[in-house]
Amino acid sequence: MNTRNTMLAQQMVALAEQDRALLDELAASGEIPSADYHPRVRALHQANAERLSAVIDRHGWPGKDTVGEDGSEAAWYIAMHAVFDVDFMQRCCSALIQAVAAGQAPGWQLAFLEDRIRVLTGRPQRYGTQFEIGDDGWPVPSVIERPDDVDRRRQALGLEPLSSRLARLRGPGLAGPDDWLRRSA
Repeated sequence: MNTRNTMLAQQMVALAEQDRALLDELAASGEIPSADYHPRVRALHQANAERLSAVIDRHGWPGKDTVGEDGSEAAWYIAMHAVFDVDFMQRCCSALIQAVAAGQAPGWQLAFLEDRIRVLTGRPQRYGTQFEIGDDGWPVPSVIERPDDVDRRRQALGLEPLSSRLARLRGPGLAGPDDWLRRSA
């Protein structure tokens, strides 16, 4: 049964697009990346999280039948950027677990959100989706729980092997770590 809410889908996508536009603007002006959480970014992330929270209260996780794939991915993007409120991120993760189990969201979204929460709370990640800059300037995965099992866990949620992801991050067309940093900003 498709009960798509087009207006809600457009709202979710618009919120995510506003986030991307602000990040692009601040990156172009050199204001980010920085060690501090930029106040304009934080304010936007808080407003977006409040809207997503209201959506979850009313509809549960905005899955593909409710808001389409683009709307659902936008909701995930908003949850990923709510780093100022790990409790809210955990609430989103719980709702997303149910959505993934019901086929309403792809497993990779759950992997990224769960790993981000774990890294933010000082715990090893499970899926190897979160990276930091290594001593050589290239991205390396943040600490992984039981690294020998990471590819099995990644595969279960639709992710490629970690070695393939690392190869792409360091991949063709990149002149070196500085080039990677410029492209990822």
